[in-house]
Amino acid sequence: MNHSIVHALAPADFGGLEQVVCSLAAGQVRRGHDVHVAAVLDAGHDDHPVVASLRRAGVAVSGVSLPPRAYWKEGRILSDLCRRLRPSVLHTHGYRADVVDGPIARKLGIPTVSTVHGFTGGEWKNTLYERLQRRALGKFHAVVAVSRSVHETLIRTGVPPGRLHLIANAWRGVDEPLTRRAAREILGIEGDGFHVGWVGRLSHEKGPDVFLEALALLAKEGITASVVGAGREQSDLMARARRNGIAESVLWHGAVANAGRLQPAFDLFVLRSRTEGTPMVLFEAMAAGTPIVSTAVGGVPDVLGDREALLTPPENPAALADAIRSVWRDPTAAKHRTTAARARLESAFALGPWLDRYDQVYQQAIRARSESAA
Repeated sequence: MNHSIVHALAPADFGGLEQVVCSLAAGQVRRGHDVHVAAVLDAGHDDHPVVASLRRAGVAVSGVSLPPRAYWKEGRILSDLCRRLRPSVLHTHGYRADVVDGPIARKLGIPTVSTVHGFTGGEWKNTLYERLQRRALGKFHAVVAVSRSVHETLIRTGVPPGRLHLIANAWRGVDEPLTRRAAREILGIEGDGFHVGWVGRLSHEKGPDVFLEALALLAKEGITASVVGAGREQSDLMARARRNGIAESVLWHGAVANAGRLQPAFDLFVLRSRTEGTPMVLFEAMAAGTPIVSTAVGGVPDVLGDREALLTPPENPAALADAIRSVWRDPTAAKHRTTAARARLESAFALGPWLDRYDQVYQQAIRARSESAA
């Protein structure tokens, strides 16, 4: 059964949530669904990369450009869009869409679905927004958790179990990885020495500070690293690298579009997160055949285990340094893990079954809406 679907989100430059929405919307279009994405953008950012990616995939997009905290205007615009399109389902992603857009759709009699991509916590403002999101989720007709840890959190939050679904993210694999040489040229990595990659927001929950502390422990071994990503902590992190005597060993690239295709530049990919949903960046490393060292937090254990990667505690720089050294000194064992990781990616995270699951969730949400209206 085909549906008319509106996805709503306030996208960051490009992260896991944004990749999921692009994969889901593009896959649904290919299946014959009528799909529209409402993207709330900061004023002056109409050329957002997520909007461009969706349109290249044939997805209709309304870019809603607004100043900060213009929630009432956002609500009016979404209401007008829903009245015009009359979708079968409104599917929200992220705390802003859950809190602002979900209630508007329900007032119009439209079934609502939310995918919860994870909780980051941190500063008081973000914690407050996530608290509001948790309250809002209890009123949705269906809620999707992308990992077991998120699922458990939502159960404790009070989301009705009958409306809660566990669906790990899938891998679409749009951009083929570059060759090692081409990727290193783009990133300005000179020579062919052992080079470690880190990709993500420069924020506390992603653990870049632990990564730098581990690199400091390896300072005498000639290992270099790339940090791909941006965030408000960048200047503090660069100062930390200088204090630790590794400033010359770390390249800071900022945000890079389609960063997943650059994975072959790295001899090792490190994920240091303190909290995660289902990290799409792991899929990128698995697809590229890049060895992985990760923390076993959030949805990471749902994606890979000891056969596919080296897993270490999130707050232990020494353990991370030991794992990096292990990959460097034993490339044969690392190669066996990358082969297992690629096989798991292809068998466990295929796109077709994932799209099937979301079709089922929409059907459940539509039934729940009908039952509540009866």
